[in-house]
Amino acid sequence: MKIIAIIPSRYESSRFPGKPLALIAGKPMVEHVYTRVCQAKLVEDVIVATDDERIFNAVAKIGGKALITSADNRSGTDRLAEAAEKMNLAADDLIVNIQGDQPLLNPHSIDEMIQPFLTADNPDNPDEMIEMSTLAFRIINKQEITNPKDVKVVFDGRRFALYFSRSSIPCGRDTSDHFSTYKHLGFYAYKRRFLETFRQLPTGRLENIEKLEQLRVLEHGHSVKVVITSHDSPEVDLPEDIARIEKLLADEKSPIVV
Repeated sequence: MKIIAIIPSRYESSRFPGKPLALIAGKPMVEHVYTRVCQAKLVEDVIVATDDERIFNAVAKIGGKALITSADNRSGTDRLAEAAEKMNLAADDLIVNIQGDQPLLNPHSIDEMIQPFLTADNPDNPDEMIEMSTLAFRIINKQEITNPKDVKVVFDGRRFALYFSRSSIPCGRDTSDHFSTYKHLGFYAYKRRFLETFRQLPTGRLENIEKLEQLRVLEHGHSVKVVITSHDSPEVDLPEDIARIEKLLADEKSPIVV
Protein backbone atom coordinates (compact mmCIF):
# COMPACT_ATOMS: atom_id res chain seq x y z
CA MET A 1 0.00 0.00 0.00
CA LYS A 2 1.41 3.33 -1.07
CA ILE A 3 0.62 6.37 1.07
CA ILE A 4 0.32 9.45 -1.14
CA ALA A 5 -0.60 12.96 -0.02
CA ILE A 6 -2.39 15.08 -2.62
CA ILE A 7 -2.98 18.81 -2.21
CA PRO A 8 -5.90 20.00 -4.40
CA SER A 9 -5.07 23.57 -5.32
CA ARG A 10 -7.12 25.78 -7.62
CA TYR A 11 -6.33 29.37 -8.50
CA GLU A 12 -9.84 30.80 -8.74
CA SER A 13 -11.67 31.55 -5.52
CA SER A 14 -14.71 33.76 -5.13
CA ARG A 15 -13.42 35.31 -1.91
CA PHE A 16 -9.66 35.11 -2.45
CA PRO A 17 -8.45 34.65 -6.06
CA GLY A 18 -4.93 33.28 -6.28
CA LYS A 19 -4.95 32.17 -2.64
CA PRO A 20 -2.39 29.33 -3.07
CA LEU A 21 0.18 31.88 -4.28
CA ALA A 22 -0.50 34.44 -1.53
CA LEU A 23 2.74 35.25 0.24
CA ILE A 24 3.09 34.28 3.88
CA ALA A 25 6.36 35.38 5.47
CA GLY A 26 7.71 35.83 1.94
CA LYS A 27 6.74 32.40 0.60
CA PRO A 28 3.66 31.24 -1.35
CA MET A 29 1.11 29.48 0.82
CA VAL A 30 1.31 26.35 -1.33
CA GLU A 31 5.03 26.14 -0.51
CA HIS A 32 4.35 26.22 3.25
CA VAL A 33 1.75 23.46 2.93
CA TYR A 34 3.82 21.30 0.59
CA THR A 35 6.99 21.49 2.69
CA ARG A 36 5.20 20.63 5.91
CA VAL A 37 3.40 17.64 4.43
CA CYS A 38 6.73 16.33 3.15
CA GLN A 39 7.83 16.10 6.79
CA ALA A 40 5.10 13.60 7.71
CA LYS A 41 6.91 10.33 8.41
CA LEU A 42 4.26 8.00 6.98
CA VAL A 43 3.73 9.86 3.70
CA GLU A 44 5.73 8.44 0.81
CA ASP A 45 5.06 11.11 -1.77
CA VAL A 46 3.41 14.54 -2.01
CA ILE A 47 1.67 15.90 -5.12
CA VAL A 48 -0.07 19.20 -5.79
CA ALA A 49 -3.07 18.75 -8.09
CA THR A 50 -3.86 22.08 -9.70
CA ASP A 51 -5.69 23.60 -12.64
CA ASP A 52 -3.27 26.50 -13.03
CA GLU A 53 0.20 26.76 -14.54
CA ARG A 54 1.22 29.46 -12.06
CA ILE A 55 0.66 27.12 -9.12
CA PHE A 56 2.35 24.29 -11.01
CA ASN A 57 5.39 26.48 -11.60
CA ALA A 58 5.53 27.65 -7.97
CA VAL A 59 5.71 24.04 -6.83
CA ALA A 60 8.28 23.12 -9.46
CA LYS A 61 10.41 26.08 -8.38
CA ILE A 62 10.99 24.49 -4.96
CA GLY A 63 11.64 21.06 -6.47
CA GLY A 64 8.17 19.79 -5.64
CA LYS A 65 5.82 17.59 -7.64
CA ALA A 66 2.65 18.85 -9.28
CA LEU A 67 0.28 17.83 -12.03
CA ILE A 68 -2.33 19.69 -14.01
CA THR A 69 -5.95 18.64 -13.54
CA SER A 70 -9.15 19.82 -15.17
CA ALA A 71 -10.60 23.22 -14.32
CA ASP A 72 -14.05 21.61 -14.54
CA ASN A 73 -13.75 19.57 -11.33
CA ARG A 74 -16.73 20.39 -9.10
CA SER A 75 -14.80 19.87 -5.86
CA GLY A 76 -11.44 19.08 -4.32
CA THR A 77 -12.54 15.45 -4.05
CA ASP A 78 -13.04 15.24 -7.82
CA ARG A 79 -9.66 16.87 -8.39
CA LEU A 80 -8.12 14.32 -6.03
CA ALA A 81 -9.76 11.44 -7.90
CA GLU A 82 -8.53 12.75 -11.25
CA ALA A 83 -5.00 13.02 -9.86
CA ALA A 84 -5.16 9.47 -8.50
CA GLU A 85 -6.27 8.23 -11.91
CA LYS A 86 -3.44 10.08 -13.68
CA MET A 87 -0.95 8.63 -11.18
CA ASN A 88 -2.39 5.15 -11.76
CA LEU A 89 -2.75 4.53 -8.03
CA ALA A 90 -4.00 1.10 -6.98
CA ALA A 91 -7.36 0.53 -5.29
CA ASP A 92 -5.69 -0.19 -1.94
CA ASP A 93 -3.30 2.77 -2.04
CA LEU A 94 -3.99 5.31 0.70
CA ILE A 95 -4.68 8.87 -0.39
CA VAL A 96 -4.28 11.73 2.06
CA ASN A 97 -6.35 14.80 1.16
CA ILE A 98 -4.51 17.92 2.33
CA GLN A 99 -6.20 21.30 2.65
CA GLY A 100 -4.09 23.81 0.73
CA ASP A 101 -5.25 26.78 2.81
CA GLN A 102 -3.89 25.56 6.16
CA PRO A 103 -0.22 26.60 6.04
CA LEU A 104 0.45 25.91 9.73
CA LEU A 105 -0.51 22.23 9.58
CA ASN A 106 1.60 19.99 11.77
CA PRO A 107 3.13 16.98 9.96
CA HIS A 108 2.61 14.80 13.05
CA SER A 109 -1.16 15.27 12.81
CA ILE A 110 -1.08 13.82 9.28
CA ASP A 111 0.68 10.73 10.62
CA GLU A 112 -1.95 10.51 13.37
CA MET A 113 -4.73 10.51 10.78
CA ILE A 114 -3.04 7.74 8.77
CA GLN A 115 -2.41 5.49 11.78
CA PRO A 116 -5.92 3.91 12.00
CA PHE A 117 -5.42 2.38 8.56
CA LEU A 118 -2.21 0.71 9.77
CA THR A 119 -3.53 -0.65 13.07
CA ALA A 120 -7.25 -1.35 12.77
CA ASP A 121 -7.94 -2.22 9.13
CA ASN A 122 -8.81 -5.92 9.47
CA PRO A 123 -10.59 -7.60 6.52
CA ASP A 124 -11.56 -10.49 8.83
CA ASN A 125 -13.48 -8.12 11.10
CA PRO A 126 -15.77 -5.69 9.22
CA ASP A 127 -16.40 -3.73 12.43
CA GLU A 128 -12.75 -2.69 12.41
CA MET A 129 -12.62 -1.64 8.76
CA ILE A 130 -11.76 2.03 8.30
CA GLU A 131 -13.27 3.68 5.22
CA MET A 132 -12.18 7.23 5.87
CA SER A 133 -10.41 9.17 8.62
CA THR A 134 -10.21 12.84 9.52
CA LEU A 135 -8.89 15.17 12.23
CA ALA A 136 -10.50 17.02 15.13
CA PHE A 137 -9.04 19.54 17.57
CA ARG A 138 -10.49 20.42 20.98
CA ILE A 139 -11.50 24.06 20.72
CA ILE A 140 -9.57 26.46 22.93
CA ASN A 141 -10.78 29.75 21.44
CA LYS A 142 -14.42 29.90 22.54
CA GLN A 143 -15.34 32.17 19.62
CA GLU A 144 -14.84 29.19 17.31
CA ILE A 145 -17.68 27.33 19.04
CA THR A 146 -20.28 29.73 17.65
CA ASN A 147 -18.54 30.83 14.45
CA PRO A 148 -20.13 29.02 11.46
CA LYS A 149 -16.81 29.27 9.62
CA ASP A 150 -15.38 26.74 12.09
CA VAL A 151 -16.97 23.35 11.50
CA LYS A 152 -17.71 21.28 14.60
CA VAL A 153 -17.85 17.49 14.88
CA VAL A 154 -19.38 15.06 17.36
CA PHE A 155 -18.45 11.38 17.50
CA ASP A 156 -19.40 8.15 19.26
CA GLY A 157 -17.48 6.19 21.87
CA ARG A 158 -15.35 4.53 19.20
CA ARG A 159 -14.61 7.95 17.71
CA PHE A 160 -16.60 7.55 14.54
CA ALA A 161 -18.31 10.75 13.41
CA LEU A 162 -21.98 11.20 14.24
CA TYR A 163 -22.36 14.62 12.63
CA PHE A 164 -20.51 17.65 11.31
CA SER A 165 -22.07 21.10 11.61
CA ARG A 166 -21.44 24.81 11.36
CA SER A 167 -23.58 25.15 14.48
CA SER A 168 -22.46 24.54 18.04
CA ILE A 169 -22.62 20.81 18.69
CA PRO A 170 -23.25 19.50 21.21
CA CYS A 171 -25.38 22.33 22.56
CA GLY A 172 -25.65 22.20 26.35
CA ARG A 173 -29.14 22.74 27.72
CA ASP A 174 -27.87 23.97 31.07
CA THR A 175 -25.39 26.80 31.45
CA SER A 176 -23.67 24.87 34.23
CA ASP A 177 -22.69 22.06 31.84
CA HIS A 178 -18.99 21.75 31.13
CA PHE A 179 -17.91 19.79 28.10
CA SER A 180 -15.43 19.94 25.25
CA THR A 181 -16.29 21.04 21.72
CA TYR A 182 -14.25 19.75 18.81
CA LYS A 183 -13.38 21.56 15.60
CA HIS A 184 -13.07 19.63 12.36
CA LEU A 185 -9.78 20.38 10.63
CA GLY A 186 -10.77 19.17 7.16
CA PHE A 187 -7.98 16.73 6.31
CA TYR A 188 -8.96 13.23 5.13
CA ALA A 189 -7.43 9.86 4.41
CA TYR A 190 -9.04 7.07 2.41
CA LYS A 191 -8.05 4.29 0.08
CA ARG A 192 -8.50 5.01 -3.60
CA ARG A 193 -11.30 2.45 -3.70
CA PHE A 194 -13.38 4.47 -1.25
CA LEU A 195 -12.45 7.77 -2.90
CA GLU A 196 -14.11 6.47 -6.07
CA THR A 197 -17.17 5.45 -4.05
CA PHE A 198 -17.28 8.87 -2.40
CA ARG A 199 -17.18 10.84 -5.63
CA GLN A 200 -20.03 8.81 -7.13
CA LEU A 201 -22.41 9.33 -4.21
CA PRO A 202 -25.24 11.78 -4.94
CA THR A 203 -25.21 15.07 -3.07
CA GLY A 204 -26.87 14.67 0.31
CA ARG A 205 -29.70 16.77 1.73
CA LEU A 206 -27.77 17.71 4.87
CA GLU A 207 -24.64 18.29 2.80
CA ASN A 208 -26.57 20.79 0.70
CA ILE A 209 -27.97 22.56 3.77
CA GLU A 210 -24.68 22.86 5.68
CA LYS A 211 -22.48 23.04 2.55
CA LEU A 212 -20.23 20.36 4.03
CA GLU A 213 -19.12 17.68 1.59
CA GLN A 214 -18.17 15.21 4.35
CA LEU A 215 -21.83 14.91 5.36
CA ARG A 216 -22.42 13.06 2.09
CA VAL A 217 -20.43 10.15 3.52
CA LEU A 218 -22.56 9.92 6.66
CA GLU A 219 -25.86 10.44 4.82
CA HIS A 220 -25.16 7.42 2.63
CA GLY A 221 -24.32 5.14 5.54
CA HIS A 222 -20.53 5.20 5.46
CA SER A 223 -18.27 5.85 8.43
CA VAL A 224 -15.63 8.46 9.21
CA LYS A 225 -13.01 7.75 11.87
CA VAL A 226 -12.22 10.89 13.90
CA VAL A 227 -8.66 11.24 15.14
CA ILE A 228 -8.21 13.82 17.88
CA THR A 229 -4.99 15.79 17.49
CA SER A 230 -3.37 18.27 19.84
CA HIS A 231 -2.26 20.38 16.87
CA ASP A 232 -4.55 23.11 15.57
CA SER A 233 -4.44 24.09 11.90
CA PRO A 234 -5.95 27.54 11.26
CA GLU A 235 -7.24 28.35 7.79
CA VAL A 236 -6.67 31.25 5.43
CA ASP A 237 -10.09 32.23 4.13
CA LEU A 238 -9.54 35.90 3.27
CA PRO A 239 -6.51 38.14 2.59
CA GLU A 240 -6.83 39.69 6.05
CA ASP A 241 -6.17 36.27 7.62
CA ILE A 242 -2.56 36.34 6.46
CA ALA A 243 -1.34 38.73 9.16
CA ARG A 244 -2.77 36.43 11.83
CA ILE A 245 -1.11 33.39 10.26
CA GLU A 246 2.24 35.19 10.04
CA LYS A 247 2.03 36.08 13.74
CA LEU A 248 1.24 32.46 14.65
CA LEU A 249 4.12 31.32 12.46
CA ALA A 250 6.50 33.68 14.28
CA ASP A 251 5.18 32.54 17.66
CA GLU A 252 5.54 28.79 17.07
CA LYS A 253 7.26 27.34 20.13
CA SER A 254 8.85 24.54 18.14
CA PRO A 255 9.22 26.02 14.65
CA ILE A 256 8.86 23.68 11.72
CA VAL A 257 11.37 24.57 9.05
CA VAL A 258 9.54 25.61 5.87
